[in-house]
Amino acid sequence: MEHSSDVACLSQSQYHVQKILAEDAAKQTILPSLSNIQKAISSLAPNLPSEGYGIQRTTSHILEDITPALNRQALSPNYYGFVTGGVTPAARIAEEIVSLYDQNVVVHLPETTIATTLEDRALKLLLELLEFDAEVWPGRTFTTGATASNIMGLACGREYVINHAIRKRQQQTTSKEVETVGNVGLLAACRAADVTDVQILTTMPHSSLKKASSVVGLGRSCFERVSRSDDELKFDLKLLEERLKRPHTASIVVISCAEVNTGMFATHSEKELRSIRLLCDKYGAWIHIDAAFGLFARILENSNEFRYVRGGVEGLELADSITGDAHKLLNVPYDCGFFFSRHEGIAQEVFQNPNAAYLSSGNSTPDSIPSPLNVGLENSRRFRALPVYATLVSYSRNGHRDMLQRQIRLARRIAGYFTQHQAFDLLPQNGDEKANINERTYIIVLFRAKADPVNATLVQRLNASSRIYVTGTAWDGRPACRIAVANWQVDVERDFAIFRSVVDEILEDKGQVEP
Repeated sequence: MEHSSDVACLSQSQYHVQKILAEDAAKQTILPSLSNIQKAISSLAPNLPSEGYGIQRTTSHILEDITPALNRQALSPNYYGFVTGGVTPAARIAEEIVSLYDQNVVVHLPETTIATTLEDRALKLLLELLEFDAEVWPGRTFTTGATASNIMGLACGREYVINHAIRKRQQQTTSKEVETVGNVGLLAACRAADVTDVQILTTMPHSSLKKASSVVGLGRSCFERVSRSDDELKFDLKLLEERLKRPHTASIVVISCAEVNTGMFATHSEKELRSIRLLCDKYGAWIHIDAAFGLFARILENSNEFRYVRGGVEGLELADSITGDAHKLLNVPYDCGFFFSRHEGIAQEVFQNPNAAYLSSGNSTPDSIPSPLNVGLENSRRFRALPVYATLVSYSRNGHRDMLQRQIRLARRIAGYFTQHQAFDLLPQNGDEKANINERTYIIVLFRAKADPVNATLVQRLNASSRIYVTGTAWDGRPACRIAVANWQVDVERDFAIFRSVVDEILEDKGQVEP
């Protein structure tokens, strides 16, 4: 700090943070008032000031005008929108250090900073938490989130399947070796491989996967569902093999590990994954797991209470790549995702940053840690690893397991409530799943009112309480409500009572929800 006023403003900001953290989060309103939002909008600088506000006025502007217009998505255990985790105390402390030291973690320079070494250690600890062998998963990096990780997964898959087709064709011809997709481009590589189409075979893909397929040049229309007729989330293995057999076609198979609307899993045993693995090996396909929040089911106890959910993450070690989000169930700050691959060389072929001598590590004591810019998307990266490292060493397996088990138990209490309720339907409406709700519910609960006219405003009415927050979605072409329990502060009894009281108040509102 250059001036005492800078220090005073920082102290003012820290006092605000401490005051917010001292509040009982479950008793605070989640959404800002519309008047506070409007006030904040009107306070925004309409143009760049000819003379700066100065740090004191800017600090007051942020604390008095802006913060009252922010929601409490990370602060409240009753924010159930999207899949939004909070920030554990250990991660919050680490995040302050991240901003203070502001490391750009792109080049491995072990003699100048511990940043890349710590990042690699954090990734290894994360693999250990998730019961993966770090030696088997050498391709690993932090990303901005699951969307970036899915881009990486499809880019690596694209590289692998087309290069596999090139090698297969070379066994049948005398043509000289052709360079990889990463070097010569998708069109030239496809011509060399005699590939006319690249398809992504899946069941119920998340929308970010279609964005990713567009980014990597495969297009949003390359997806083809290979679902069973009786369960659209499950794989029809016979249909999968029929599609894999297509001539002049390279294939990536994507498995949804916790579907976004229901939290259900596409597979439920290592045997299922092994069957898919055998087919992919037979036809040269790549397996990518989209497991933004489902992956953390691997830390659960293998007890009767959680055995069914754990079955949804068995056999994932057979995949080629995995996407995950740390800013969801690990409860570290936005933005933080991660990407794991069993094929480190493939990632380097795709993401290598060539011909930039100034970005060379110049490491005089070589180790096995690659520079992150050569195994990931970004050449500028925040020190996302420190909050991950902090929360892992602070709470370890038992602490994070306890957080997740509380989240699941609350979701199951709410799901059980809706199965018994005369005014609501728990979704999907599958008799077998309703009978086993305590086994099958993960952290997502999907529901709607029985009375169709109510569903058009149900989300808004629930959120108007500002004691809970849910998101709207659609299921079977009709509106539905979705909650995702993801905050580390969850207290099952307290938070179920809050949720139920909000629903009861809506029921009492002139009986508008009653069928």
